[in-house]
Amino acid sequence: MTAPSLLSDRPRVRLKPKANARAIRHGFPWVYANELVTDRRTKKLAAGTLAVLEDEGRAPLGLVSVNPASKIICRVLDAAPDAVLDQSWFELRLTRALALRDRLFDAPFYRLVHAEADGFPGVIIDRFGETCVIQPNAAWAEAHLEVLTEALISVTGVRSVLKNGSGRTRALEGLDDASAVLRGTEPAAPVPVPMNGATYLADLTGGQKTGLFYDQRPNHAFAARLVQPGAQVLDVFSHVGGFALAMLASGAGDALSVDGSVAALALAGQGAEASGFADRFSTRQGDAFEVLAALGEEARRFDVVICDPPAFAPNKQVLEAGLRAYERVARLAAPLVKPGGYLGLCSCSHAADLSRFRSASARGIGRAGRQVQLIHTGFAGPDHPLMPQLAESGYLKALFFRL
Repeated sequence: MTAPSLLSDRPRVRLKPKANARAIRHGFPWVYANELVTDRRTKKLAAGTLAVLEDEGRAPLGLVSVNPASKIICRVLDAAPDAVLDQSWFELRLTRALALRDRLFDAPFYRLVHAEADGFPGVIIDRFGETCVIQPNAAWAEAHLEVLTEALISVTGVRSVLKNGSGRTRALEGLDDASAVLRGTEPAAPVPVPMNGATYLADLTGGQKTGLFYDQRPNHAFAARLVQPGAQVLDVFSHVGGFALAMLASGAGDALSVDGSVAALALAGQGAEASGFADRFSTRQGDAFEVLAALGEEARRFDVVICDPPAFAPNKQVLEAGLRAYERVARLAAPLVKPGGYLGLCSCSHAADLSRFRSASARGIGRAGRQVQLIHTGFAGPDHPLMPQLAESGYLKALFFRL
């Protein structure tokens, strides 16, 4: 829906002459602060203000949200500069997103909205059956949260909508970290989520992010294919048991999950019990690096070892330190793999591209004195679509080696 009069009412912001207007026309969704003319009027715009973006010749490029305090000063919301962000605008995009997930999944457990790739810059929505959890990580989304919620209920029919305010980027947008129940009720207990033959328990209010990491689903499935009946497996940085439970469902004899969070390991144990694997599942709480070193000293060996750490390199400023951490993980994990066994190493750091992450992993394995074959490279599942123009939307890498 459009309204021509809005063009004269909305503030206008303009690209600098050297900015890449062609990239915006071809779908790149961001304008960085050093690419925009930031006069006093622009600097005074409230975070989340809707504006018309113009090229250096003052030709309109589209509708953007502006946040003068953010490094990403503009986020492109619509190619039509006079678009109206009413309920029908949100419903159209949500309907498109839902159609893809309905085609891919036979149960309503998935990422419904993956930010820019689904036409919602800075917005994450994960669905857990009758409940959706929204992470509005950009100021424009926070300002339009009410209409987004109404559209979400209209399109999906969910009964409850929760807001998770813990996203790291919210602080960069000048937003608070408050969470809330937007509609319906807060789940009284962790929500059971069926995936890859196991049942996971997702804490939608007290857990990490929205409660569960759906992005690793296809990599869990690949790890499960590596398991022989009776295999011993190790899942480090396991959160709620992601890889361990999938491998147990595939016939592993026993699985050890390692994580620093007592609460996450408790949920992993509940998931193992709900899946019927409790007698084959154990946990070890502690710093992952220390536990890996201790397992090496104990001469423990496993058929499959998976390490899925948090983002060690969330930005370019800490890239080198992050790569050293990934190398260290590989060096400590490789000795724990039996000859002919498998090692899976993961990274969710978009600053560490696939090539550099692969090199760091190979160095670590080499320093451990092991020779390997790289047999598979995995990425996020299709409910986390990649926006080709935005490399940051393809953050997840999973490398599987045979040692």
